[in-house]
Amino acid sequence: MDLDVVPMTGNVNLREELEAVGIEEILTQLDRELIGLKPVKTRIREIASLLLIERIRKRMGLTSEVPTLHMSFTGNPGTGKTTVALRIASILHRLGFVRRGQVVSVTRDELVGQYIGHTAPKTKEILKKAMGGVLFIDEAYYLHRPDNERDYGQEAIEILLQVMESQREDLVVILAGYGDRMEKFFGSNPGFRSRIAHHIDFPDYADDELLAIAELMLGDMNYRFSAAAREAFVRYITLRKAQPLFSNARSIRNALDRMRLRQASRLVADLDRVLSAEDIMSLEASDVLASRVFANGSSPANYG
Repeated sequence: MDLDVVPMTGNVNLREELEAVGIEEILTQLDRELIGLKPVKTRIREIASLLLIERIRKRMGLTSEVPTLHMSFTGNPGTGKTTVALRIASILHRLGFVRRGQVVSVTRDELVGQYIGHTAPKTKEILKKAMGGVLFIDEAYYLHRPDNERDYGQEAIEILLQVMESQREDLVVILAGYGDRMEKFFGSNPGFRSRIAHHIDFPDYADDELLAIAELMLGDMNYRFSAAAREAFVRYITLRKAQPLFSNARSIRNALDRMRLRQASRLVADLDRVLSAEDIMSLEASDVLASRVFANGSSPANYG
């Protein structure tokens, strides 16, 4: 860890320290980007505070060991895990705990080979690419497949564990996935659990939070719901959450994309119509209600 700061001997003004590294700016950005998730945001602030104090302690000569920063993010898809990983990387970089604020995001396929001698080079190449930043391993439990005796995931696990311990001053690893599967994964691989300092659970979004997310996404794209469309979308959320393959904010974004397609088709259907900005920006109830979510017996492939 290279903090790149001048050693201090006197008192510390915490506000000045915080402003100097720009951490509050990143936390404010996280609040803007993600609706809800209060427990997650609180934990991120706690980690940022810990690292700020560690930075000061280092400069005062009060500590000599780099804190363990590897993390586990658990929760269902679409709950903001990747976004939080990006902001964590920025915080770590600003505070001097990683050289670069980059996040290298991978799954099993980028780490595990399909034949003998293939896994080690793949894993080491990814580690080389991620070094100095954050390695985000999504659905990390797929690295371990005990039911397949010809699986090479264990080799990748052993390399990861070694690097997580020996090079923790230059790499932070974040393991992510469903909570129950991650718990089994840690049970089968205690070496990972012992190296993880921060376990953060990402809850599903409530209905009102999903509506707020939808309106935030639409605002970013210069769209908005009409009053009737907003009411219809409230019903959509309730119905969609009860159906399979729901992925929180990810499913909301997909639904909005389909609604924008319907709106465009509706507008272009009348080529003689003169359109106002309001017409082009507004999603109407019909754009929402055309979703097969409102039809009985719809298949998952047609949700939206």
